[in-house]
Amino acid sequence: MLTIKEDKGTGIVTSVPSDSPDDYAALIDLKKKQALREKYNITDDMVFSYDPIPIIEVPEFGNLCAVTLYDKLKIQSQNDKVKLLQAKEMAYLKGFYDGVLLVGQYKGNKVQDVKKYVQKELINEGKAVIYYEPEKTIISRSNDECVVALCNQWYLDYGEETWKREAIEALNNLNTFHDEVRKNFMACLNWLHEYACSRTYGLGTKLPWDENWLIESLSDSTIYMAYYTVAHLLQGGTFKGDKPNSYNIKPDEMTSEVWDYIFFKDTKYPETKIKKEALDHMRREFNYWYPVDLRVSGKI
Repeated sequence: MLTIKEDKGTGIVTSVPSDSPDDYAALIDLKKKQALREKYNITDDMVFSYDPIPIIEVPEFGNLCAVTLYDKLKIQSQNDKVKLLQAKEMAYLKGFYDGVLLVGQYKGNKVQDVKKYVQKELINEGKAVIYYEPEKTIISRSNDECVVALCNQWYLDYGEETWKREAIEALNNLNTFHDEVRKNFMACLNWLHEYACSRTYGLGTKLPWDENWLIESLSDSTIYMAYYTVAHLLQGGTFKGDKPNSYNIKPDEMTSEVWDYIFFKDTKYPETKIKKEALDHMRREFNYWYPVDLRVSGKI
C-alpha cells in the first residue's frame, strides 16, 4: 500500500479489502500491475488467489462496501487520493453506524453495538493489546515536532446507558427547529463514548474524586463570552478564582435566578443574600460588554 507510513510503528497493517477502499485499491493495483509486483518482490500467488471476503452488510453499498464504492466512484488506482478519501469517509461512516455483521458470534448485530464487546474479548484472550497513537504528527505552536506522552487520565463514559437514555429524552423534548440539527445531535450521542478530562483550569465542574481536573463544558463556546463580562467581579481578580472577591459572593449563591437577573433586562429581583449593589454592577458590566465581536483563545 502506498499510503502506509514507514516511519510510524512497524509499517505493517491488516488488510481488509472488503470494507476499506484503500486496501481494495492496493490489491487491484498489485493484480493489474506486474511492474509493481516485481518492485516489491511479490509473486503472483500472493495476490491472484485472494479476493475480498464479505464480513459486513452495509445498506446501499452491499456486503463488499469497498468494491462497490471503488466501482461507483470510478477509482483507477491508489493515486486517486481525493476519490479514495471520499470513498473511505462514506464506507467508514455508513459501515460503523448501519453496518451489520455477517460472520462470527455477533452475526446479525450492528457493528457499533458490538465493537466494544469484540475489543474486550480479543484483549481477554491475549489476541490484542490497547495501543494509542496520534492520528498524525503533532506540531507545537513553536513549530517543533512533539513526542506525545501517555499519562494517567480520567475518562467520562458518556456512552453509559443511563446517561445516554436521559440525553436522548432531553433531545426528544428539545425544539431543534430543523430535522438536520436533530440528526446531528443523535449521531453525536451514538458516537460519543469515553471523553477525556483534559483540563485543569477554566470553566467547568471539578471532578469529585480528583479536583485537579475539570469536567469540560461542551457548550463553552457560547457560555464563556457571557461569563467573561462578570468574571473579574467573581474571581477576585485572579485567573483561577482562588481569592475572595470584593463582594464576598460565594459560588453557591450564584443561582439560576441570580444569573437570569444579570443577563435578562425584564427579570424580577431574585431572593438572594447577594447585595443589590453587586448584582446591579454585574448587570451593567454584562449590558456594556456583551455581545463581543470576536473571541480568540490561545496559550502564551
